[in-house]
Amino acid sequence: MSFEFLNQLPTPADIKRDYPLSPELRELKKHRDLMISDVITGKDSRVLVIIGPCSADNEDSVCDYVSRLTKIQEDVKDQVILVPRIYTNKPRTTGEGYKGIASQPDPEKAPDMIEGLIAMRKMHIRAIEESGLTCADEMLYPENWGYVEDLLSYVAIGARSVEDQQHRLTVSGFDVASGMKNPTSGDFSVMLNSVYAAQHPHHFVYRGYEVETTGNPLTHVVLHEMYEKMDVIHPAAIIDTNHSNSGKKFKEQIRIAKEVMHNRQLSSDIRSLVKGLMIESYIEEGNQSIGDHIYGKSITDPCLGWDQTERLIYDIAEEC
Repeated sequence: MSFEFLNQLPTPADIKRDYPLSPELRELKKHRDLMISDVITGKDSRVLVIIGPCSADNEDSVCDYVSRLTKIQEDVKDQVILVPRIYTNKPRTTGEGYKGIASQPDPEKAPDMIEGLIAMRKMHIRAIEESGLTCADEMLYPENWGYVEDLLSYVAIGARSVEDQQHRLTVSGFDVASGMKNPTSGDFSVMLNSVYAAQHPHHFVYRGYEVETTGNPLTHVVLHEMYEKMDVIHPAAIIDTNHSNSGKKFKEQIRIAKEVMHNRQLSSDIRSLVKGLMIESYIEEGNQSIGDHIYGKSITDPCLGWDQTERLIYDIAEEC
């Protein structure tokens, strides 16, 4: 047998017991979940801006970044709902490289899955406590959902995961907005099938249990290329301003975000479909190598810096 079983992980119930979310923050999450849901379903005309580092590698700098968004959110509250990105898992095309704080709480040390689960939950809770904003994360591993399901207001399914049946079925049991990216192949039918699947009920095996789900009507597409019409409940799209849309030139996110907002003003169809933007930004512009220790600078993909981020959010609000 080629598996070596190293440690048995604590259950989601164990982790949530040791690191609980307060009743006050549970109410805050409930309120923000409803706001975001209303945007996806068309009841609220505000724009979602899902924004933050490519990967959340350091608790102090990530929480500092998220807390900086609080004042801006108050300023633009009538036009924009900010959803901070705290992405604790980093997908890797070849499997090589840093895989996120949930796997490797210290990027310069060996993986530690138990400490990673704790670090993931602690960072999300601290961010909510300090900023008053509930956040988004990418679900790279469906079995990890239980560790954060009471914390997240938005879940993304990445381009490498969107074709996977277990991801689709797991999302069908969520009660928060969930974005499905178009796959690395660019095949829109794959993405649309994933949205359709997640919006409908399913019967399957999850974490050792036989389960049934009711379907998630808040599932929608996250587009890092062009988009087309779809026949699903509450048609909605979030535009990823980076990756293929920017040609992986991170500064192009500014132009793309402004063009999307301008196009929403010109076309009622685009305005109805496009509910928001996804933007990669951090405190310091660009990226760094692991071990450089530059505070607030990405160790994975390059990001916009804070000054650019602040200006861009206010510009987006003006275009709403």
